[in-house]
Formats: sequence, C-alpha cells, structure tokens
Amino acid sequence: MLRHAIETNVQIFTKFLVISASAVGIGYARKLFDQRPQRDDSFLSNSMIKAYLETRQYPDLFALYRDLRKETCFAPDNFTFTTLTKSCSLSMCVYQGLQLHSQIWRFGFCADMYVSTGVVDMYAKFGKMGCARNAFDEMPHRSEVSWTALISGYIRCGELDLASKLFDQMPHVKDVVIYNAMMDGFVKSGDMTSARRLFDEMTHKTVITWTTMIHGYCNIKDIDAARKLFDAMPERNLVSWNTMIGGYCQNKQPQEGIRLFQEMQATTSLDPDDVTILSVLPAISDTGALSLGEWCHCFVQRKKLDKKVKVCTAILDMYSKCGEIEKAKRIFDEMPEKQVASWNAMIHGYALNGNARAALDLFVTMMIEEKPDEITMLAVITACNHGGLVEEGRKWFHVMREMGLNAKIEHYGCMVDLLGRAGSLKEAEDLITNMPFEPNGIILSSFLSACGQYKDIERAERILKKAVELEPQNDGNYVLLRNLYAADKRWDDFGMVKNVMRKNQAKKEVGCSLIEINYIVSEFISGDTTHPHRRSIHLVLGDLLMHMNEEKYNCGTISSRRRNASMTQLLMFQRYLVGQGVQGSFTAEHKKPWECTYPMVSHAIGQREKSWVSCDVYFSLS
Repeated sequence: MLRHAIETNVQIFTKFLVISASAVGIGYARKLFDQRPQRDDSFLSNSMIKAYLETRQYPDLFALYRDLRKETCFAPDNFTFTTLTKSCSLSMCVYQGLQLHSQIWRFGFCADMYVSTGVVDMYAKFGKMGCARNAFDEMPHRSEVSWTALISGYIRCGELDLASKLFDQMPHVKDVVIYNAMMDGFVKSGDMTSARRLFDEMTHKTVITWTTMIHGYCNIKDIDAARKLFDAMPERNLVSWNTMIGGYCQNKQPQEGIRLFQEMQATTSLDPDDVTILSVLPAISDTGALSLGEWCHCFVQRKKLDKKVKVCTAILDMYSKCGEIEKAKRIFDEMPEKQVASWNAMIHGYALNGNARAALDLFVTMMIEEKPDEITMLAVITACNHGGLVEEGRKWFHVMREMGLNAKIEHYGCMVDLLGRAGSLKEAEDLITNMPFEPNGIILSSFLSACGQYKDIERAERILKKAVELEPQNDGNYVLLRNLYAADKRWDDFGMVKNVMRKNQAKKEVGCSLIEINYIVSEFISGDTTHPHRRSIHLVLGDLLMHMNEEKYNCGTISSRRRNASMTQLLMFQRYLVGQGVQGSFTAEHKKPWECTYPMVSHAIGQREKSWVSCDVYFSLS
C-alpha cells in the first residue's frame, strides 16, 4: 500500500526522493528519479536539481537539466532558474551562466524579482560588474537582497566608491548583512575610519561585525583598539579568539597571544582548531615556550589535525626554533605529504641550529622532489652564513638566476652578512653598491658590525653616514663606531659620536629575555625593578659571578655559536641586570635549551620545580 502510494502520488514520491538523497545518498536518489516514467513534473525535477545543488555536484546538476530539456517536456520555472543561477555562482561556471541568462530571457523570467536577483548575484560573483549592473537596472522591482548582491560585488572587485554610493542610495532599511559587507570592504582597504563609522551606526551587531572590526584594527597595527573591542564583545566564538590571538602574533606581541590562548582554554569550552594552532605556534616559537608547544603537538595528534600539511609544517618550525631539531626532523620524516613550505621550514631549522651541512644536504634532496622558491634559497644562504661556508653561499646566490628565481633584498642582505663575517669587506661593500635595491638599515648595520669586527674604521665611517640617514635613532650603529674610535684612542671622534647620538635622540633598545616554567612565560627586561623574585635572582647571580671570576671566564661579547655551556646560567639574566651593578654583555642569536637560574629560584620560593631543570629560553636583545 505504501509502495503504491509512493509510485502513484508524485508529491509523496518527491518527498521520498528528497529523504533518500540526504539519508542514503544522491546516487540512490538519482536511480529512483530515472525509474520514474514521467519526469517532467516541475516539483519533482526541481527537487532533484536542488538535491544536486545541496551536495555540490554541479556537473551532474547541469547534465540533468540538459537531459530534462532534451528528453522530456519539462518546462523550467522561476524556482528552476533561481537554483541554476546559484549553482553557476558557486561553481564559477561562466559559460553555463551566460547560456542560462539567455534561457531566462527566452522563457520570460527577467521580470521575476527572485530570478533577476540570482542573475545579478551570479554576474557579481563572476566579477562581471557591467553585466550585473545592467541586470540590476532592468529589474522592475528590487529587494534588499538585490541591492546587497550588487553592492557586495562592487566590494569584492575593490570598487568601494561605487559600493558606498549604492549603499547610501539604498531605499530599504539596511540589515546587518549589508552593513557587514560594507564594513568588510572598508576593513580590507585599510579605511578603518569609515568602517568604525558604520560600526557605530549599527543598532544590531553580530559576532561577525565585532570580529571584522577587530581584524581590521590588527591589520593597521592598532592592537589596543582591537583588544578594547574584543573585551567589549557580548559574546565570542572561536573565530573571534583566533583573530585576536593572531593579531597579537602579527603585531609582535607573542606573550600576549599566548596569555590570551591560555585564557581561552581556562574560561571557555571552545576547542582550538587548526587556525588556532597556526595562530599560536608562531608566538610559541618567538617566546621559546616549548612546554606549551609540546601540548599543542599532543592536542594536534589527539584531534587528528596532524594530517594537515600546514599544521605539521608549523609544528616542525616551532620545534626547530625552540632548538629541538631532532623532533622537528622526526615530524618532517613522518609527514605523509610535503609542500615547498615544509622543506623550507626544515632547511631553515637546520640553518638556525648551526647545522649548515645538514641544511645543504636536505636542499639537494629537495631539488629532486620539489622546485625550490625564493624562500628556499634564503634558507640555504642563511645556512651558509651560519656555517661560515662562503664559497657555498656565493655559488647558490649566483645559481638563483639560472633557476629562474630573482634575488630579493633579503638574499642580498644575507650575502652581505656572510661576506662581512668572513672578512671580505670590499666584496660585501661592492655588493651593497651594485645591488638593484637601496640598502636598508639592517644591511648597513650588519656591514657596519663587520667593519667593527675587523677594525676597518675608514669603511665604518663611510657606512655610518648612510646608516644614520636611514635610521638616525638606531643606537647600535653609533656604538659600533664609538667603540672603534675608543680602541684607536681617537677620543675627539669618540666624543663627536656621543654628541651626534644625543642630537638624533638615539636610544638604546631595551633588552628582553623570556623563560617558560609550568606553561607560564616570565619576562626579564633590562633595568626592570618590578620582578617579584628580583632579590632572590640577584643573590643567585652574585654567587655565579663570583665563581666565574674565580675561573677567569671572559664576560665580554660572546657569540651564541661559540658559547661555553658552563656560562649559560649567567646569559639568561645579563640584559635583565644591565644598569643594576652587574657588568658584561652578550649577544644571543637564537634560542636553545639552557639550564637557568630562575628555575632554581622558583624552587626556593615554593614552586614545584626541580632546582636545575632544563628550560627553553629565547633572548631578544639589542
């Protein structure tokens, strides 16, 4: 009886077809449809077409429509054309869209508001704004959706003036959708003043509204305004948290990004997704918060996110920047699929950790499987720089052009640093003079440092003039030349440099060191007197300094690549103690796990931590 009803009643059959498509599958629904002797019923055919739309099987959808037109007496109606225009928009099938528009004309549905709105939206999605505007102007009646489709199209094409003009002309009461679209256009163009004006006009704001504004403020580096909006949000979703966390990382405030990530974990029931992980991992790399990075790695494995290439690449990059190069290599080897970015991260990881030969060997392997890009070559030259491989660096720098890659200013800067460290000052200066870019402050400061290392005062004086023009307030350049004058006993010139520094208001960049214990990152800032454990730390440092003086360690400038492991207890706090009676200076170029004094102090004041635990420290020094 039920079967008879399904077979004889087209409405019951259609409902059964729709249920079959969602419950069993579109293939089974199509078999049922093809077995129907009369398929020209518009309700039945439109339901089958819509089922293809909902499963995003656009080629089968268009094929079905063609078959119905050729093999049956099916007459398309406004519902058919609305579904078809939406399918063309989503699949970006321009040719089918043009054919469809001609059929809409032939069947006389141009005056139908819903069909015409679909045509406007279709052309707007194609980027054919002239056709979209013509279809819009020919509409006898327009809905709010019609206006929104055209305005959104202009916004996507970057024609904000036209979009804004139409927005102001819109006769309907504007809803949150059109406000969000217009605001998003202003945000993407960097016009936060106009975006804020719209934001303040809105009576009803959604999570998307707030998140769009936060994203915009992060993009223009106004992180304080972004945080104020974030704190004022009545409700937040995962996208909102991801946007704010990513904003902190994007604006070089990794500690705040980590704090916000931990706050999300502690105060919400939201589970991080791959976007969250990709947002927070750079912050973990920058602060050396290895324990938190390991937690993220375990979370990724538990949630099966480690199948995504971008996530795996970010994790291996984090491990390599935290000094755990073996873990990074293990992840790289286990990746089921590798992209160019994955190879680049691993090569760069070897370079950062001083293993130049492994970086070059991996690069040779990469060339068999992937085509290197400019970032690959920068990692290779960086490896040569860190390993002092001058000839290798020269070779790969010159081979770039043969590989169809253009050297950018970063490649020239790395080569200048490589040549300068090796003492090839004339070659480095010639490279600066002849490169197709104006040298930036980083390149000139690097070369000036090399001149100081090799006591070439004449070159240093020449380069300093250019460096001061670019960065008049960078104290490092002046200090290098001043120290050269002092070593040469040129006290008048020494005083002159000090006067120029004062005149240009050159200030010393504040040094900062970070250490992570129990997932909490502690920060030590040069000259800071507010740290709660400052007195205990000073006592321990005083004891260490006494032992070092007894063993006659040199507390002068120490390169991280030639650092004596027994001195690492001092290095963590050297910049923190500047100006507080502790002498000596150092430069740390990258992070490695060191045994540090702070864990020892933490244990003494009651934290559950072993006295000489190995912690990951990142030195960010001037």
